[in-house]
Amino acid sequence: MRQDTSTGRQKAATPSTDAKRERILRAAERLFHMQGYADTTIDQIVRELGVTKPYVYYYFRNKQEIFEVLAWEPSVACFTVLDGPGMGRPAHERVARALQEVIRLTIVYYPASFFAFRDPQAFRPEFAAELTRLANHFYTKLCVLLDQARADGTLDFGDTRVTAQAACSISGYMYTWYRPGGRLGPEQMLRELAPLAWRVIGLDRKNFPPTQEHT
Repeated sequence: MRQDTSTGRQKAATPSTDAKRERILRAAERLFHMQGYADTTIDQIVRELGVTKPYVYYYFRNKQEIFEVLAWEPSVACFTVLDGPGMGRPAHERVARALQEVIRLTIVYYPASFFAFRDPQAFRPEFAAELTRLANHFYTKLCVLLDQARADGTLDFGDTRVTAQAACSISGYMYTWYRPGGRLGPEQMLRELAPLAWRVIGLDRKNFPPTQEHT
């Protein structure tokens, strides 16, 4: 059974239901990206899919639930990058890798990775609160590592929280300008942006880790 994180409902997961849910999500994602949440309707999603409304309503309660499901996965992916293995690595390396991974995931999940920034008013209060909890979880860990690295002498910055937010804003505000298929491909974009985030935290160039598609 799959736990639907946006509603708490359970749905049986089968290859067929997974494929149908995914098809609905991808069609809705395109419309939300092109038109925004407010200007996208269930009728438009249905027309995009060439199905009936009951087809969509079998899998999702309403437009809001679809939007929340789309926003949830990239948010979890980005805000849990510090939860995996890595305890043996120096603090500055863990921070650098985490910032690089957030940028990579933001690109991978485009355009849904930007929905929480573009249309936060669309979320239910309890869903918004859960996103805030995830973000606080991430920033708490990030700030601890930043302070540890500064104490180790491997990072040089001012206010810890401001530095953490400034470094992450490089990916957070990509929604205002990033477009796939542009002059730089995803891997090239990652190689450009990761060092910018590392400079924000005061990482010496000699300690820059090699940028890579997967971390």
